[in-house]
Amino acid sequence: MACVDSSLWVKICGLMVPGQAVAIARQGVSAIGLIAAPQSPRYVTPLQMQAISAALVAAESAQVERVGVFVDASLETLQIAALTGKLTTLQLHGQESPAHCAQIRQRLPDVKLIKAFRIRDEADLAAIRPYESCVDALLLDAYHPHLQGGTGETLNWRSLQTFRPAKPWILAGGLNPDNISEALALLQPDGVDLSSGVELSPGNKCLHQTQRLFTELSHLQTLSAS
Repeated sequence: MACVDSSLWVKICGLMVPGQAVAIARQGVSAIGLIAAPQSPRYVTPLQMQAISAALVAAESAQVERVGVFVDASLETLQIAALTGKLTTLQLHGQESPAHCAQIRQRLPDVKLIKAFRIRDEADLAAIRPYESCVDALLLDAYHPHLQGGTGETLNWRSLQTFRPAKPWILAGGLNPDNISEALALLQPDGVDLSSGVELSPGNKCLHQTQRLFTELSHLQTLSAS
Protein backbone atom coordinates (compact mmCIF):
# COMPACT_ATOMS: atom_id res chain seq x y z
CA MET A 1 0.00 0.00 0.00
CA ALA A 2 1.15 3.55 -0.71
CA CYS A 3 -0.45 6.95 -1.09
CA VAL A 4 -1.83 8.75 -4.14
CA ASP A 5 -0.29 6.58 -6.84
CA SER A 6 -1.09 3.36 -8.64
CA SER A 7 -0.59 1.33 -5.46
CA LEU A 8 -3.11 3.17 -3.31
CA TRP A 9 -5.26 0.43 -1.75
CA VAL A 10 -8.94 1.13 -2.43
CA LYS A 11 -11.73 -0.81 -0.75
CA ILE A 12 -15.43 -0.52 -1.46
CA CYS A 13 -17.28 -1.91 1.53
CA GLY A 14 -20.76 -3.30 2.10
CA LEU A 15 -21.24 -5.26 -1.13
CA MET A 16 -24.24 -7.59 -1.21
CA VAL A 17 -24.71 -8.52 -4.88
CA PRO A 18 -22.23 -10.67 -6.87
CA GLY A 19 -22.78 -8.71 -10.08
CA GLN A 20 -21.93 -5.40 -8.42
CA ALA A 21 -18.81 -6.88 -6.87
CA VAL A 22 -17.62 -8.04 -10.29
CA ALA A 23 -18.42 -4.68 -11.92
CA ILE A 24 -16.52 -2.77 -9.23
CA ALA A 25 -13.60 -5.19 -9.47
CA ARG A 26 -13.39 -4.44 -13.19
CA GLN A 27 -13.30 -0.72 -12.42
CA GLY A 28 -10.04 -1.26 -10.54
CA VAL A 29 -10.81 -1.74 -6.84
CA SER A 30 -8.22 -3.40 -4.61
CA ALA A 31 -10.69 -4.98 -2.18
CA ILE A 32 -14.37 -5.43 -1.53
CA GLY A 33 -15.85 -5.49 1.95
CA LEU A 34 -18.49 -7.99 3.04
CA ILE A 35 -20.30 -7.12 6.27
CA ALA A 36 -20.65 -10.05 8.65
CA ALA A 37 -22.30 -8.11 11.49
CA PRO A 38 -26.00 -9.15 11.67
CA GLN A 39 -27.02 -5.73 13.02
CA SER A 40 -25.89 -4.02 9.81
CA PRO A 41 -28.31 -3.29 6.95
CA ARG A 42 -25.47 -4.50 4.68
CA TYR A 43 -25.17 -7.89 6.39
CA VAL A 44 -24.38 -10.93 4.27
CA THR A 45 -24.15 -14.55 5.41
CA PRO A 46 -21.08 -16.76 4.85
CA LEU A 47 -22.92 -18.44 1.97
CA GLN A 48 -23.63 -15.05 0.37
CA MET A 49 -19.95 -14.22 0.79
CA GLN A 50 -19.12 -17.50 -0.92
CA ALA A 51 -21.35 -16.58 -3.88
CA ILE A 52 -19.67 -13.19 -4.24
CA SER A 53 -16.20 -14.75 -3.97
CA ALA A 54 -17.11 -17.37 -6.58
CA ALA A 55 -18.38 -14.67 -8.95
CA LEU A 56 -15.10 -12.76 -8.62
CA VAL A 57 -13.05 -15.88 -9.31
CA ALA A 58 -15.23 -16.76 -12.30
CA ALA A 59 -14.76 -13.24 -13.65
CA GLU A 60 -10.97 -13.61 -13.32
CA SER A 61 -10.93 -11.03 -10.51
CA ALA A 62 -9.54 -13.35 -7.84
CA GLN A 63 -6.77 -10.83 -7.16
CA VAL A 64 -9.31 -8.51 -5.53
CA GLU A 65 -9.16 -8.95 -1.76
CA ARG A 66 -12.33 -10.23 -0.13
CA VAL A 67 -12.60 -8.60 3.28
CA GLY A 68 -15.03 -9.90 5.87
CA VAL A 69 -16.00 -7.19 8.37
CA PHE A 70 -16.79 -8.48 11.87
CA VAL A 71 -17.76 -6.98 15.22
CA ASP A 72 -16.57 -8.86 18.33
CA ALA A 73 -16.93 -12.26 16.66
CA SER A 74 -15.65 -15.46 18.23
CA LEU A 75 -12.69 -17.36 16.83
CA GLU A 76 -15.03 -20.09 15.65
CA THR A 77 -17.30 -17.62 13.84
CA LEU A 78 -14.32 -16.00 12.12
CA GLN A 79 -12.88 -19.34 11.07
CA ILE A 80 -16.16 -20.65 9.64
CA ALA A 81 -16.85 -17.40 7.76
CA ALA A 82 -13.30 -17.17 6.39
CA LEU A 83 -13.37 -20.74 5.10
CA THR A 84 -16.97 -20.75 3.84
CA GLY A 85 -16.85 -17.25 2.37
CA LYS A 86 -13.41 -17.72 0.79
CA LEU A 87 -12.18 -14.56 2.51
CA THR A 88 -8.64 -13.28 2.08
CA THR A 89 -8.84 -10.69 4.86
CA LEU A 90 -10.64 -10.11 8.15
CA GLN A 91 -11.49 -6.61 9.36
CA LEU A 92 -12.25 -6.36 13.06
CA HIS A 93 -14.56 -3.46 13.86
CA GLY A 94 -15.42 -4.07 17.51
CA GLN A 95 -13.62 -4.06 20.86
CA GLU A 96 -11.23 -6.88 19.97
CA SER A 97 -8.13 -6.80 22.20
CA PRO A 98 -4.55 -7.19 20.97
CA ALA A 99 -4.53 -10.64 22.60
CA HIS A 100 -7.65 -11.65 20.66
CA CYS A 101 -6.08 -10.36 17.43
CA ALA A 102 -2.99 -12.47 18.16
CA GLN A 103 -5.20 -15.53 18.67
CA ILE A 104 -6.92 -14.92 15.34
CA ARG A 105 -3.57 -14.61 13.58
CA GLN A 106 -2.46 -17.90 15.11
CA ARG A 107 -5.70 -19.66 14.15
CA LEU A 108 -5.83 -18.19 10.61
CA PRO A 109 -2.21 -17.48 9.64
CA ASP A 110 -2.92 -17.16 5.90
CA VAL A 111 -5.63 -14.50 6.30
CA LYS A 112 -4.70 -10.82 6.50
CA LEU A 113 -5.90 -8.90 9.54
CA ILE A 114 -7.14 -5.29 9.66
CA LYS A 115 -8.12 -3.67 12.96
CA ALA A 116 -10.56 -0.77 12.74
CA PHE A 117 -10.73 2.09 15.24
CA ARG A 118 -13.40 4.75 15.67
CA ILE A 119 -11.51 7.96 16.38
CA ARG A 120 -12.69 10.80 18.61
CA ASP A 121 -9.49 12.25 20.05
CA GLU A 122 -5.77 11.78 20.73
CA ALA A 123 -6.48 9.11 23.32
CA ASP A 124 -8.14 6.95 20.68
CA LEU A 125 -5.08 7.33 18.46
CA ALA A 126 -2.76 6.41 21.33
CA ALA A 127 -4.77 3.22 21.96
CA ILE A 128 -3.81 1.95 18.50
CA ARG A 129 -0.13 1.33 19.28
CA PRO A 130 -0.51 -2.05 21.09
CA TYR A 131 -2.14 -3.48 17.94
CA GLU A 132 0.72 -2.67 15.60
CA SER A 133 2.53 -5.94 16.37
CA CYS A 134 -0.43 -8.26 15.79
CA VAL A 135 -2.28 -6.98 12.69
CA ASP A 136 -1.37 -6.24 9.08
CA ALA A 137 -3.08 -2.86 8.78
CA LEU A 138 -5.01 -0.26 10.76
CA LEU A 139 -8.25 1.41 9.70
CA LEU A 140 -9.39 4.76 11.09
CA ASP A 141 -13.12 5.45 10.96
CA ALA A 142 -15.37 8.20 12.31
CA TYR A 143 -16.84 7.68 15.76
CA HIS A 144 -20.58 7.18 16.16
CA PRO A 145 -22.13 6.31 19.54
CA HIS A 146 -24.36 3.58 18.10
CA LEU A 147 -23.00 2.55 14.69
CA GLN A 148 -19.79 0.64 13.97
CA GLY A 149 -19.32 2.02 10.45
CA GLY A 150 -20.98 3.19 7.26
CA THR A 151 -22.18 6.36 9.00
CA GLY A 152 -21.23 8.82 6.26
CA GLU A 153 -19.48 10.99 8.85
CA THR A 154 -15.91 12.15 8.27
CA LEU A 155 -12.97 12.28 10.63
CA ASN A 156 -11.13 15.47 11.52
CA TRP A 157 -8.52 14.96 8.82
CA ARG A 158 -6.20 17.70 10.07
CA SER A 159 -5.90 15.95 13.43
CA LEU A 160 -4.37 12.96 11.63
CA GLN A 161 -1.63 14.80 9.78
CA THR A 162 1.05 13.64 12.24
CA PHE A 163 -0.29 10.07 12.48
CA ARG A 164 2.60 7.76 11.56
CA PRO A 165 1.89 4.19 12.71
CA ALA A 166 4.30 1.30 12.28
CA LYS A 167 1.82 -0.53 10.03
CA PRO A 168 -0.03 0.59 6.88
CA TRP A 169 -3.15 2.57 7.66
CA ILE A 170 -6.45 3.03 5.87
CA LEU A 171 -8.64 6.14 5.96
CA ALA A 172 -12.40 5.58 6.21
CA GLY A 173 -15.38 7.62 7.34
CA GLY A 174 -17.58 9.65 5.00
CA LEU A 175 -15.32 9.50 1.95
CA ASN A 176 -16.90 10.01 -1.46
CA PRO A 177 -15.85 11.07 -4.98
CA ASP A 178 -16.38 14.74 -4.08
CA ASN A 179 -14.11 14.88 -1.02
CA ILE A 180 -11.46 12.24 -1.73
CA SER A 181 -9.11 14.81 -3.28
CA GLU A 182 -9.33 17.07 -0.23
CA ALA A 183 -8.66 14.15 2.12
CA LEU A 184 -5.63 12.97 0.17
CA ALA A 185 -4.27 16.51 -0.11
CA LEU A 186 -4.12 16.64 3.70
CA LEU A 187 -3.16 13.06 4.52
CA GLN A 188 -1.03 10.22 3.22
CA PRO A 189 -2.89 7.03 4.10
CA ASP A 190 -1.85 3.74 2.55
CA GLY A 191 -5.43 3.01 1.59
CA VAL A 192 -8.98 4.36 1.55
CA ASP A 193 -12.28 2.66 2.37
CA LEU A 194 -15.66 3.84 1.07
CA SER A 195 -19.17 2.59 1.68
CA SER A 196 -22.11 4.96 2.06
CA GLY A 197 -20.38 7.58 -0.10
CA VAL A 198 -20.89 5.45 -3.21
CA GLU A 199 -24.35 4.02 -2.48
CA LEU A 200 -27.88 4.43 -3.73
CA SER A 201 -29.11 2.69 -0.57
CA PRO A 202 -27.42 0.46 2.06
CA GLY A 203 -25.64 -2.33 0.21
CA ASN A 204 -26.70 -1.11 -3.26
CA LYS A 205 -23.68 0.59 -4.78
CA CYS A 206 -23.86 3.22 -7.49
CA LEU A 207 -21.50 2.15 -10.27
CA HIS A 208 -21.47 5.68 -11.62
CA GLN A 209 -20.19 6.94 -8.27
CA THR A 210 -17.55 4.23 -7.97
CA GLN A 211 -16.35 5.04 -11.49
CA ARG A 212 -16.20 8.72 -10.55
CA LEU A 213 -14.04 7.73 -7.59
CA PHE A 214 -11.54 5.83 -9.74
CA THR A 215 -11.49 8.64 -12.30
CA GLU A 216 -10.69 11.13 -9.53
CA LEU A 217 -7.95 8.91 -8.12
CA SER A 218 -6.47 8.50 -11.60
CA HIS A 219 -6.47 12.28 -12.00
CA LEU A 220 -4.67 12.67 -8.68
CA GLN A 221 -2.09 10.12 -9.76
CA THR A 222 -1.46 12.07 -12.95
CA LEU A 223 -1.03 15.30 -11.00
CA SER A 224 1.36 13.71 -8.51
CA ALA A 225 3.50 12.31 -11.36
CA SER A 226 3.76 15.63 -13.20
